[in-house]
Formats: sequence, structure tokens, C-alpha cells
Amino acid sequence: MPGKLHTAAKHIDFVMLDVLSIVLSFVFAYLIRIDRVDDGVYFEMYRNLGIIIVAIYLVLVSFSNAHSNVLKRSVLREIWQIMVLNGEIIAIMNVALFAMKTSADYSRMLFGLFVVFDCLMMFALRMMRKAVLLKRFSEGKDTAKVIVVTYENTAEKIIDTLNRENSGYYEFKGIVLIGESQETEIKRIPVIKLDKILDYVKENAINEVYIFVKHGESGKLMSRFMIMGLTVHVGLNLELRNLSNVSIDQVDNYTVVTSTISSATVGELFIKRAFDILVAVVGMIVTGFLFILVAPIIKSQSPGPVLFAQERVGKNGKTFKMYKFRSMYCGSEKRKALLLNKNEMSGPVFKLEDDPRVFPFGRFMRKTSLDEFPQFWNILKGDMSLVGTRPPTVDEFEQYKTHHMSRLAMKPGLTGIWQVSGRSSITDFEEIVRLDNDYIRNFSLPMDIIIIAKTIIAVFGMRGSK
Repeated sequence: MPGKLHTAAKHIDFVMLDVLSIVLSFVFAYLIRIDRVDDGVYFEMYRNLGIIIVAIYLVLVSFSNAHSNVLKRSVLREIWQIMVLNGEIIAIMNVALFAMKTSADYSRMLFGLFVVFDCLMMFALRMMRKAVLLKRFSEGKDTAKVIVVTYENTAEKIIDTLNRENSGYYEFKGIVLIGESQETEIKRIPVIKLDKILDYVKENAINEVYIFVKHGESGKLMSRFMIMGLTVHVGLNLELRNLSNVSIDQVDNYTVVTSTISSATVGELFIKRAFDILVAVVGMIVTGFLFILVAPIIKSQSPGPVLFAQERVGKNGKTFKMYKFRSMYCGSEKRKALLLNKNEMSGPVFKLEDDPRVFPFGRFMRKTSLDEFPQFWNILKGDMSLVGTRPPTVDEFEQYKTHHMSRLAMKPGLTGIWQVSGRSSITDFEEIVRLDNDYIRNFSLPMDIIIIAKTIIAVFGMRGSK
């Protein structure tokens, strides 16, 4: 989130806090100003107006830089930005009400109270969030791990420039020096050999790459990192051919072109995350009831824990614990090596339809996807999304080739395009990678809805397991 160093999803947390501030401020203003709280007509009028205000805000932040450089703003600058934003919201709302000839129906005092409350609450929430983020960044948490590709004689200057624009969000994990070099580190950042970059990216969960090289040398470098699903920033004087989802950013006196495999916008990711949270809350309630029903059956058929936790690899190689209702006998992970010769999948993924490690009720849970319900906790935490790519196990991830990395460019999902395009019938891992990359490149909210609908149909039809 450090200012002009741009990636699309960085400001979603501030957007959600702003929406919370708008909703609460409007409710407070309504309760204070409107005497007829129980009047159904008044309630409906102002409820609809509140929805319109939130919609205006979302449109404004989707098409502006309302949160640009948010972590580096001074207190006075933050106050000014919030006042401008609220002024724009009220202005657009009044124009809309005037055009609909309904402006006289609403309380001007309520609008005034709303603006005062919203400015104060938005400022307080943003400052608290910034304090939390800066503290976490200083502790090395929630940071984006970055490598820089450049020449030895420019490396120190470029690192200094990037650090001036950094608020702690970017953690520089390595430098790749083009040409022969005996350096082992620069500015206390390790120097990595280009031929070792795949292993380094996997081991360090690298998110982004900054490339500062001369014209004509960037093409292969960009392709090398883009195929791994990383977000790539390149100096503007470099070749721009065959770049997808391009944006231009300013880093001090450097102008860079940014390209990434994902086409998702801030607004789309905000809606996707909000929907994830809503569905995950409902899903956790259902999971609680299911736990009561399935726990005794699981324990009767296979003594041991009801839940199974496994380390999986998520977005950009970040690991997390994924939860399921246990469907295998205890100790089954150790028996996997004995079954590798029966693997029905090609590539670094294991699948066995008649897996002897699965107990009878476990087969039923897998067939109906009941074992997946605890993953709503992963969705609620933000490790996963409702729709995405299926997260690989650590041992599968370690076998990934360069082009396989691109499927980790988005948050993993409970379901995805692979599952609804054939579920168990697809046995070629390269086909899975192709489908996942198509989803990431062509992401849209309507596509997510279609995938969810197809998943529900597939689950109720019990057409294979995921």
C-alpha cells in the first residue's frame, strides 16, 4: 500500500472501513434527526437513500485515487481527503435528488449531521487501520515480498528510490543482477542468480517483481516472471509488447509500466470479498449444525479428530492451514507414498477415486462435498475465496514448474472453473492450469456467479468429488 507503488487489492480494507463509516454515520444521523422512527414510509425512503450513498461512494473510489498514498498521508492531508470525498458524495446525491424532483422530501439537517459524523468516523477508522498496518508491516506481517531486477551499477540507487516510496508494505527479499557479478548482497538485500529464481520465488512466497533494465532486455525477463503469475513492474522505456492488464505508475522520478495476469479491479475485489464474508458467515452456521450430525459418525467409523487440518499453498505461495471434516483414517498422510503409483492424475497433483484410506462415511462426505464445509472458516479468515483455484499441498507445490506458478496469482477457492468443467473427469494437470489461468485472466463477478451455480448443481447431482 505504499503510495504510488500500485497493486489493485491493497486498499480494499480501507474501502470496507469507509463503507462501515458511511452506514453507521447515516444511521446515527437518521436516529437523531427523524422523529418518526417507526414510520414505515420514512424508514424505506431513508434506507433507499443510504443504499444510494454507498453506491455513489463505491463508484467514486472505483474511478479515482481516493486512497492513493494513504499510508504516507499526514493527518491534515487525510482530513482534507475525507472532507473532499464526503463533499463529492453529498454533491452527487443532491444532484440526483434534484433531477428526480425529490430533494424537498429529505432533511437537510440530516445530511449535515451525516457529513459531520462520517468525516469524524472515517478519519478515526482510517487512522486506526493505518496504525495497525504500519505496526504489522514493521513486524514483517502482511507485507508484499518483492525482488528487483537491474544492473549492479544502478541497484543501490533504485533500492533507495523504491524505499522512499515505501511505507513498510514492500519487503525487498532479493536482487537479480543482470550480467556477471560477484556481489552477494546490496543494501543488506541478498543477490540471487537468475537461474535459481524459481526456487527462490517458491521458498520466499514472492508477490511482485520490479524490473529496471535497458530497452530490448525486458521481454524474456517479463515472460519469465509473468508465467509464474507474479505482478511485474517495468521501466517505461522497456518493450511493451504482449503485456496484459497494463497500468502506468510513478515512483519518484521513475515512470513504470505495471502488468499482471489478473484483470480484477479494486471494486470487483471489494464486492467479491464482501460476498465471501456474507456467504462464509452463513456457511459457518451450517457447518456448526453439520458438526453435530457428522462428528459421531466420523468417530464411530474412525477414532480420532473430527476436523482435518492440512498445510496448503495459497496466493503467491503463502501457506495456510486448510480445514475439512476428516474423511480418511488417521495416519493416512504417511500412506500416500505407497499409493503414488496408482495416481490417476498426470503432473504434480494426487487423485485416486477408490482411495483405500477413505472410510465409508468419508466417501459419502466426499461425494456430497460435505467434507468441504469447514473451509468456510478459511474464507472468513481471508485465506481463501468462495471461487478461485484449488490450493495445492506443499509437496505438490514443490514439484511446480515455472508456468504452473501462475495459477497462484489469485486467492484459492472453495470451488473453481476446474471443478465445474469436469470435476473428477479431468486428469491432466496442464489442463487444470490452463483452465485456472483462463479464469484469472478473464475474471468477472458474473463468471463467479455462474461457477457457484454450476457447483451447486454438480454437488446436488453428486457428479464426482473435488
